[in-house]
Amino acid sequence: MFLLFLGVIAAIVGVIVFLTVRTKKKQAAFGGLIVGVLLAVLLIASSCISSVPTGHTGVVTTFGRVENYTLDSGLHFVLPWQSVVKMDNRVQKETVELSCFSSDIQEVSMVYTVNFQIKKSDAMTIYSTIGTDYYNTVIAPAIAESVKIVTARYNAEEIIGRRSELAQAIEEDIATKLIYYNIELVSTSIEDMDFTDAFTNAVEEKQVAEQNKLRAETEAEQKVIEAEAEAEIRKTEADAAAYEIITRAEAEAEANELISNSLTQELIDYTYAEKWDGKLPTFVAGENGMTPVFDFGSSGVTQAEN
Repeated sequence: MFLLFLGVIAAIVGVIVFLTVRTKKKQAAFGGLIVGVLLAVLLIASSCISSVPTGHTGVVTTFGRVENYTLDSGLHFVLPWQSVVKMDNRVQKETVELSCFSSDIQEVSMVYTVNFQIKKSDAMTIYSTIGTDYYNTVIAPAIAESVKIVTARYNAEEIIGRRSELAQAIEEDIATKLIYYNIELVSTSIEDMDFTDAFTNAVEEKQVAEQNKLRAETEAEQKVIEAEAEAEIRKTEADAAAYEIITRAEAEAEANELISNSLTQELIDYTYAEKWDGKLPTFVAGENGMTPVFDFGSSGVTQAEN
């Protein structure tokens, strides 16, 4: 449109010059008219050609009214009074720094990145309803609101331990808001999160305490296991000793039973006779009268009859 105005102005100037000097210098007047007309034609012709860069969509407006069609990348012919607005339909990236709070009122500083895109078919609608500065108008407020709302659902420890879940929830919330404005959310990421120094120190102290508790529990369990193992060993040894005593006693009892069963009066008499050295017994006076005493010599055994 600006070039059209310049062309019209150039044509008017050429006509004025021609009318002013034609009575004095006809040749110069015609020269000025021709230059003015040529300049006007060039400017008007330039205003009829529009170039749309690669990765952009051209939205055509006529005196501010948006037409119901768009232009692809390349050179296009438009009417002199029409303008072409270039809408970027490539994937765009923006990074924001936000401050929000967890459900337990812990301050969280977050660096959040979004990748978004507008489609060619939606470029005309977006320009009509939002304009070219759709990031600051729609996207930035949606990011801030979603990050703060979703983060407030988690306490500080959950934000640390369930970071991927938090990121997914924020992304879904932002996508729901932007789809209403025909803007596609391609991807998002939480690049960094930070808490206050007081909370960070408290978390570190808690982790140290948990590690010490776990170590103490492990050591206690180890001692219990060792004590149980030692008790089992002692029990096994005691059982073995008892079994040995019982076995020995049973063997002795069995031997004694065999000996007892093998004794006869004849064997007893024979043993006495074998051990007797031919001496007559010695009698010892007692309360019940005289008691014979047999001395079996080397055996050192003395037998007294009652």
